Amino acid sequence: MNDPVRTTCPYCGVGCGVRAAVDANGAVSIAGDDGHPANAGRLCSKGATLGDTVGLDGRLLHPEVCGERADWDTALDTVADGFRDVINRHGPEAVAFYVSGQLLTEDYYVANKLMKGFIGGGNIDTNSRLCMSSAVAGHMRAFGEDVVPGCYADVDDADLIVLVGSNTAWCHPIVYRRIEAARAARPDLKLVVIDPRRTTTAEDADLHLPVAPGQDVALFNGLLAHLEAGGHIDSSFVDAHTEGAFAALAEARRGGAIAELARTTGIAEHDLARFFDWFASTERTVTMFSQGVNQSSAGTDKVNAIINCHLLTGRIGRPGTGPFSITGQPNAMGGREVGGLANTLAAHRDFDAVDSVGAFWRAPQIARAPGLKAVDMFEAIGEGRIKAVWIMATNPVVSLPNADGLRAALETCDLVVVSDCEGATDTLTCADIKLPATGWGEKDGTVTNSERCISRQRPFLPAPGEAKPDWWIIGEVARRLGHGDAFDYRSPHDIFVEHAALSAHDNDGRYAFDIGGLANLTRAEYDALEPLQWPVLEVIPSPPWAGERARERGWPDTLPSPPSPQSSPPVVGGRGSALSGTRRLFTDGVFPTETGRARFVAITPRGPAHAPDADHPLVLNTGRVRDHWHTMTRTGRSARLSAHVDEPFAAVHPQDAQVFGLGDGALARLETEWGHMLARVRVDEGQARGSVFVPMHWNAQTAAAGRVGALVNPVVDPVSGEPEFKHTPLRLREFAARWHGFLLTRTRPALTGETDLDYWVLVRGEHFWRAELAAGEAVGDWAKRARRLLGATSPDADWLEFRDERAGAYRGALLVDERLEACLFVAPEPPGLPARHWLGGLFAQDELSDADRMALLAGGPVESGGDTGPPVCSCFGVSRGAIETAIQDQGLTTPAAIGDALGAGTNCGSCLPDLRRLIDIHATTTDDDANETNPVAAQAH
Repeated sequence: MNDPVRTTCPYCGVGCGVRAAVDANGAVSIAGDDGHPANAGRLCSKGATLGDTVGLDGRLLHPEVCGERADWDTALDTVADGFRDVINRHGPEAVAFYVSGQLLTEDYYVANKLMKGFIGGGNIDTNSRLCMSSAVAGHMRAFGEDVVPGCYADVDDADLIVLVGSNTAWCHPIVYRRIEAARAARPDLKLVVIDPRRTTTAEDADLHLPVAPGQDVALFNGLLAHLEAGGHIDSSFVDAHTEGAFAALAEARRGGAIAELARTTGIAEHDLARFFDWFASTERTVTMFSQGVNQSSAGTDKVNAIINCHLLTGRIGRPGTGPFSITGQPNAMGGREVGGLANTLAAHRDFDAVDSVGAFWRAPQIARAPGLKAVDMFEAIGEGRIKAVWIMATNPVVSLPNADGLRAALETCDLVVVSDCEGATDTLTCADIKLPATGWGEKDGTVTNSERCISRQRPFLPAPGEAKPDWWIIGEVARRLGHGDAFDYRSPHDIFVEHAALSAHDNDGRYAFDIGGLANLTRAEYDALEPLQWPVLEVIPSPPWAGERARERGWPDTLPSPPSPQSSPPVVGGRGSALSGTRRLFTDGVFPTETGRARFVAITPRGPAHAPDADHPLVLNTGRVRDHWHTMTRTGRSARLSAHVDEPFAAVHPQDAQVFGLGDGALARLETEWGHMLARVRVDEGQARGSVFVPMHWNAQTAAAGRVGALVNPVVDPVSGEPEFKHTPLRLREFAARWHGFLLTRTRPALTGETDLDYWVLVRGEHFWRAELAAGEAVGDWAKRARRLLGATSPDADWLEFRDERAGAYRGALLVDERLEACLFVAPEPPGLPARHWLGGLFAQDELSDADRMALLAGGPVESGGDTGPPVCSCFGVSRGAIETAIQDQGLTTPAAIGDALGAGTNCGSCLPDLRRLIDIHATTTDDDANETNPVAAQAH
């Protein structure tokens, strides 16, 4: 085993440190880095299983041009020639880059520099537009810059934590473990969860406020008015450090009395009153918010409504206080730093600083106006205004709203270039040129997490095939476009120090983002860089065109100074010392605005852009599940992660399920104005009436009709451009399948050509692939169809078969050398199908016994207890059945006791709420059993 390499997790914005090691056989082992401040050694279920995801199966390993393998020179020449031709004929605004929070900061920097600085167009945007741009816009309106003021340590210090629009226990598990630890250490700490859904996180809260969809602004305006009415104002802070309070308070008062607010928000009066009183009386309050706030046509307003409450009470810049945006991607923050959003320039500059950035880059053709944001960008592609697009490290054909329209747009685009590490994604099917990029474990650079902490992502695997780093690919295209001197990077270190130097250039305290203290790092210091939070101040370094390397190229040492700014705002306070990070910003109440004051923003509540109607009476809300990530290109490789939630589902309130005639486990067709999909129904009392939750992860490679992005309303927030993923009018009805079934096989089945299968979903197992199947048309000859699907076409195949035509049941299995190779089970309804987990276990056996053969045909294990059910703890593969047995047999009453007995819940803690739920279910069952023989106890219930 090689020495572990310290790197950073590629999933959410928590930014956990990872130690990765490779043994002599190439197997990768993963552990949390106990020296990283973000996680102190903890990893969630996704991070803990990263070793499952680094194989080369399905990787894009060679460049391709028009479907044919090509060498790098040919591919890069074709990209450059294509872009040059479009620019010459139609101008720089006819080309676009769409990039990703999966890129490292160095990749991001080079992409932004090429597009805005040297192609001279503004059309570069990032998939962070889909998750974080409302937070960015809210920060800029309130603080003058996209700055998260606080840090994770504020969770430890808070006495009240408010989670808004965040299922933190599932989506940011390590942050949630920190919250749990703080609650355990200080039982008086209160947790409030504001979410229309009663999520796993909400079930753990001291108070859950099930706000009506889209009414967050009304709620926080009501809180602001309550704080003013009760005199809970930090007048000295407001007077000295803010502006605009009068207008914001005047607007907040319009919300009416608490009874009216209760009707508007759908929250009980006594719960509103309790929340308002807790917030008013608790000095140390942290409000953490995520996609439930951001992904809205009023997302920016929601962010500012939250910030207003913190400004009024002066709860910012001090331990245990502040509004805290929890980012969704590993480098969403790094991309924002380098100008990955269409409306910003590098180093947190806006387009007012274009001359300064242009002078630093020596870029006379720099774009002078913002480009198109993501949704508008792809609309422009569909309309033919953008004729060439380069998509890097993201899968917009799945993740963007109106995804079918986006796919159609790409299919008509003159030139589509895609850089990716995956060989088969929905977006790659639209590509004219495919460029193989390195992936996690092979990439070298930095990322920045939700608390402004810059961490190194280091390689521990060689680049496979002909894969290259994204920064290298972009730089080679830049060189072919004639900009080689500006992109003469030899390593990520060269890029990083230039990025750091730009952050200090013409800064003088105007911008909080300043890492000038890192601009003189040597290569060895960069390689050894420890995690630290920006700002990092030390010296004002020379720009990249000054010094020895520049003189070697024949460049002059100086350039004319850029125009002076019209005003010199105050220096941002709370900075750290030389080469040390800064934990908390705004400690002295000075903000990066022209006046140095934070701004209140007067917010008028407004509903979602499109309300339900008679044709679409429900509301679609999209989001994540615990063990999957984005479009599953990474997590879908792990059998452990795939087992937790294995099919697209639609969570429906029981009363809605009754109204629409849907049973738990049935298939439903979901329809909006923009598209449709099929999903498995989950009847869930935690759902709000009238709302349907669907996860975002499935795509055309893993499901026949599971892309929820095709249904999502493409309306966006007018300020941030972020789409409204949480509120699309929806119609829901049962899908009347003639049959249901599933198959298991050792090799990945090819189902995309099975056009008569209305529904199929692929699931990765430990030793097999599983496909869930259904169709609206009957199959005439199941024996023939089964043999074809399972590859048993030879008449000599060892084939087991059972048919009951009257009952509509069929079972077939193929054995090779006494080992189970594949099997298929069919029934008219899902309850008629056998348990999948038991069958999956047969694939681990080298030889099937006679009893196993009989069980295959019988559709179940001969002995009871053969199926233990789905896993609850993905980290250690502990099943629900094993946990329930332990609870019953050993009398376990706490998650800690389950952890001691089985290990479940002792790693990432993501399953701890599920463990508590199983304990409660067992306790309720036990009480009910007791009541059957104790009438007095039953009456008391």
